[in-house]
Amino acid sequence: MIKIQKTEADRPSLTFSRKPRKGLDKLEEATKALKEHYYKHKAEIDKNGEKFEFDPDLYAHKDIKDRLKYLQHGKCCFCEAKIDHIAYGDVEHFRPKAAYKQLESDDYRYPGYFWLAYDWDNLFFSCQMCNQRHKKNLFPLLDPDTRMLDPEGDLSIENPLFLHPVHDNPENHIVFIEEVPRHLPDSIRGKATIESLGLDRPKLNEDRRSSLQHVIDLINIIELYPDIPEMKEYHEQAKKYLAKTIFDLMKPNAEYSLMFKSLYKQKIKGIIEN
Repeated sequence: MIKIQKTEADRPSLTFSRKPRKGLDKLEEATKALKEHYYKHKAEIDKNGEKFEFDPDLYAHKDIKDRLKYLQHGKCCFCEAKIDHIAYGDVEHFRPKAAYKQLESDDYRYPGYFWLAYDWDNLFFSCQMCNQRHKKNLFPLLDPDTRMLDPEGDLSIENPLFLHPVHDNPENHIVFIEEVPRHLPDSIRGKATIESLGLDRPKLNEDRRSSLQHVIDLINIIELYPDIPEMKEYHEQAKKYLAKTIFDLMKPNAEYSLMFKSLYKQKIKGIIEN
């Protein structure tokens, strides 16, 4: 998981082409309709809950999905796996739109954050494993009593346990020990993100190991041939190749870049600079 660079200015424009709503933004109008329905029936909805209806042709519109994929370099917002070559991927809602759970064992609570169904800040490109198998409608808060379920309320009072791909920097919460993600000692949010989103699932670790292995092999070769006169030229060439390789693998468009950043800080930086 890495911090994603995304602003409101990046959102594609989806507007009506016919009167009487010609030129109006489709996502804003859909959000407006949801809010109007809620406030019209607020007492009943707050008491009994309601399953709101949403239009996937809007929040998962091709232009929306393509822009998210572009901004995320074709990677899942959570696990950083490249998706296009194995699946279509999902448009994921960070705060669940229809219903939510504080704990996996809880029943669904309706409605969810319905007014964020078409909100650009709440939309991300995700692999189906992270989204459908693990996160689903789970959205735990540090203090459940701060949950804000009023569209006009202040979401900043919430303290989500999951790291937000734009507003949080995962590097401050998650580190890798080779291919396995670990939370930093004081980060309960890093711990919750790894465990609840399945970021340490075995198949994912296996794939990360495959990507990591050639770098580990290169490190082992360098360490097997220390700076002795007859190997000096070979040793320096190997270090230069290692530097070029790791700098490419740490770029935002590279798969599993946070894993390689961790390896660089823990080991490779010292090898290159010595």
